[in-house]
Amino acid sequence: MAIQAEQVLEDNLVSQLKTLGYTVAQITDEQSLLANLKAQLEKLNCLKEPLTDNEFKQILNALSKGSVFEKANTLRDRLQINRDAFSEGNRDGNGSAMYIQFLADKWDKNQFQVTRQVTVEGRFKNRYDVTILVNGLPLVQIELKRRGLELKEAFNQINRYQRHSYWASYGLFQYVQTFVISNGVNSKYYANNKNQSFKQTFYWADEDNKRYTELTQFADTFLQREQLATLIQKYVVLNETDRILMVMRPYQIYATENIVERVIERNEIALSGQRVENFNGYIWHTTGSGKTLTSFKTAQILTGVSEVHKVVFVVDRKDLDYQTSKEFNSFAKGCVDSTDNTNLLVNQFTDAPIAANKINEHRNTKLIVTTIQKLNNAISHKRYTSRMERLKDKAIVFIFDECHRSQFGDTHQRIVSFFNNHQLFGFTGTPIFADNAISKASRKTTTKDLFDECLHKYTIVDAIKDENVLKFGIEYVGRYKQVDSANEMDIDVEGIDTKELLASPARLVKITDYIIANHNRKTHSKTFTGMFCVSSVEMLIKYYDLFQQKKQAGEHNLRIATIFSYSANEEDPDANGFLDEAGEEFELDKIAEPKAAYNSAVYSHSRDKLEQFIGDYNAMFETSYTTKDSEAFYNYYNDISKKVRERKVDILLVVNMFLTGFDSKPLNTLYVDKNLKHHGLIQAFSRTNRILSEQKSQGNIISFRNLKKATDDALTLFSNKNAKETVIMPPYEDFVGLFNEALDKMKTIAPDIESVDDLRDEEQELEFVKAFRELMRLKNVLSTFADFDFDDVALDEQGFENYKSKYLDLYDKVKTDNSKEKVSILEEVDFELELIQRDEINVRYILQLLAQLKGADNDKEYEYRYKTIMQLLGGSPDLRSKKELIEQFIEENLNNLDSSTEVMDEFDSFWEKEKLKMVDEICREESLVSERFKALVDKMIYTNQEPLREDIIAIMEKAPSVLKRKKIIPRLTEKAKAFVSTFYGGM
Repeated sequence: MAIQAEQVLEDNLVSQLKTLGYTVAQITDEQSLLANLKAQLEKLNCLKEPLTDNEFKQILNALSKGSVFEKANTLRDRLQINRDAFSEGNRDGNGSAMYIQFLADKWDKNQFQVTRQVTVEGRFKNRYDVTILVNGLPLVQIELKRRGLELKEAFNQINRYQRHSYWASYGLFQYVQTFVISNGVNSKYYANNKNQSFKQTFYWADEDNKRYTELTQFADTFLQREQLATLIQKYVVLNETDRILMVMRPYQIYATENIVERVIERNEIALSGQRVENFNGYIWHTTGSGKTLTSFKTAQILTGVSEVHKVVFVVDRKDLDYQTSKEFNSFAKGCVDSTDNTNLLVNQFTDAPIAANKINEHRNTKLIVTTIQKLNNAISHKRYTSRMERLKDKAIVFIFDECHRSQFGDTHQRIVSFFNNHQLFGFTGTPIFADNAISKASRKTTTKDLFDECLHKYTIVDAIKDENVLKFGIEYVGRYKQVDSANEMDIDVEGIDTKELLASPARLVKITDYIIANHNRKTHSKTFTGMFCVSSVEMLIKYYDLFQQKKQAGEHNLRIATIFSYSANEEDPDANGFLDEAGEEFELDKIAEPKAAYNSAVYSHSRDKLEQFIGDYNAMFETSYTTKDSEAFYNYYNDISKKVRERKVDILLVVNMFLTGFDSKPLNTLYVDKNLKHHGLIQAFSRTNRILSEQKSQGNIISFRNLKKATDDALTLFSNKNAKETVIMPPYEDFVGLFNEALDKMKTIAPDIESVDDLRDEEQELEFVKAFRELMRLKNVLSTFADFDFDDVALDEQGFENYKSKYLDLYDKVKTDNSKEKVSILEEVDFELELIQRDEINVRYILQLLAQLKGADNDKEYEYRYKTIMQLLGGSPDLRSKKELIEQFIEENLNNLDSSTEVMDEFDSFWEKEKLKMVDEICREESLVSERFKALVDKMIYTNQEPLREDIIAIMEKAPSVLKRKKIIPRLTEKAKAFVSTFYGGM
């Protein structure tokens, strides 16, 4: 049976959409697209007379302005235009204002059309497969590949369209809100954000997380008109901070809808006069699955429910208050007025005037973000209760973040007792069940006790299956032997937990040495970061001192930082394996001033030590934090979390802090010398498994204690008994086998290095690229194992590097060949260059090798070192563009130097000359203004972004005609990018 062609897939989809109520439109080019847009806008806005050419021109001019993000705002707004004078209905001779909307508030008032093969010419002529138009604007673009092809090729094709043509003319295709990609068998969707990776593409699913992968099923559900309109209007989120579009995943949408439905249902029952009980609920979405976005959207929609007086988002520590407020404001700028003190919180609850002299200016803050501690103060302290009393019967919805920590105390009871008309909703990645509850007879002990039923569930197994979080690669390091003298043999001691052994100096030194020896491997040469959690403050101090001693001895150059509470949590709470249930509350008054009941000697020692450690941090980062001032210590907390996210800290050493509620995508490794179990274990492990890039293949857990049974028990509790196979990476030996299988497959395409050059066409080259890419992925995983050695696999390191060079040659071929009208099929395959990065090889590293080359004792050594340098230059994407220049430097300058110590200075001088020479050459060839070109380069380096079209036009001596811009702007953009890559990248 023949493979179904892409055309058949397209025909069937259009026919299916027709049955779903879409009108099929015959639109083939921009002219027909514009004519249709005019007609649809007239229909949507119920215009009694057609738009004149001038009026429509005003609309097009407005639509053409701005970035994708700005256009998304335009789409959701109303546009004021001036009607032409003397048009029908306007006979007074003066042009009047009218407002044009692009989306109707009710889904069924919108016009839904489907068309295909629309041709738009930008840098190249592109034809788009299937386009869904809403009121004439292209809001959904569907790219199809025939069955059997990689889905990622459709994703890469859309990326190419974004570069080549979506921006052309009026840029109407930049109004696309959601892309859909499908090969018939698999179908996914994602937001229009050109900076995201394939990892930010999502499957559509039902409420039980059953995927709709096959295109027909996907279209019947996701592309159903009401569903699609709701998604665009409600669940495409405009991130104000990053100025990008985000789209919610199905489980986030179901959770939001279930909470909103529960609030509306409760209000309807209350209005009917019936008694209202048990209308609370909780959402169980695994750690790392995007609870902040879900809770934001839920809160935002609830603020639009007229019966709801306030929506209060409650977190349990000041650090999360700061973090969550920042994240909420990124979704809708200024939507959250974060509460810095209890009095401000009460003002927000009571809509008090902003200032005493502005009695008519009220806050009217319907959405409040606060900590549970301040909320407790507001309803329990006499100074506030008189003002809060008036809210007792108001309809207030409370949303609790990480409710597994924040709600198991007296405050919960105070909230439900104080507010008579409340609803409570909790979000958690690890609910408290009977099995993992800390039993307190007088209190409710489970999440269900506190919040009633679970309204939606999305477990770690679901998230890993959907590739929304990573698996864990767990290694248990260190086995302890007990000598049986009677039988003269060693006995393995499982689960040994004697304080004397665990705290022995010899053991701590071995663990420290292990981390130093393996950290680069685990973090891909510090591309990522690590965290080390230990059992107590006392142990933390010992480990920190060991790392510092070894750093001073020149044994490592790791940037170690630490933070801990030195007050209430001073004693080791680790005997039961739970993280501190108070969440190691970040109370500044407790941290800054000791309580009399504390052991003053222990307190003084740990506080002095932390002050010393902060001093090390200050020296490392030129800061001035201290424990002596509450605000300075809080700022230290925020700064250390920021530096971990920015990869400026290599290892963060902690007891409990940062093991819950802290998100850092670059963090990929957790070292564990601490007993963990149940929700504490899952929370701690989950710091490592956020999706980031192809190179981050799993979260690494290196446990120096035997947590195997605790891990199995936790996975069973929070997912199911078979979760282990889904959540934990297979062992090292399995990956060796997979690598060898992938190698065999690649060798059927290219048996040896020379055969890569003999591949007869791009189809075969594409197969080689895919095969070697899979080999790189597996090598990437293998390289994180401490045991990895190329001797274990069927390809030596030199052979791997040789194939890698051929792989990069094919990448260069696609990247540099801009002359042909036909686009190479290799453009649509992802070369995944991040998998090639290793050992922080940059220009400075190469210069050190050049110094060694200059100091070579004989020709043989010189030849060896020269080949090494050329191989490194050819094997790194960042350095390949510099290879020719570095070869030139060796030829022209190296022999003229008197010593190897002069290499760096001479190279800097050479590099600066070549840079200026290249600027002059580009400006002469392209008639550019030199100073403007240099300013553009500075801007590109600062923003780390491609230049905009207007930036390119601004550097020209004379702006070209609109017709010529289509070819000139892309060419100059590539030259500017190549210049930055050559002279600044990897330096």
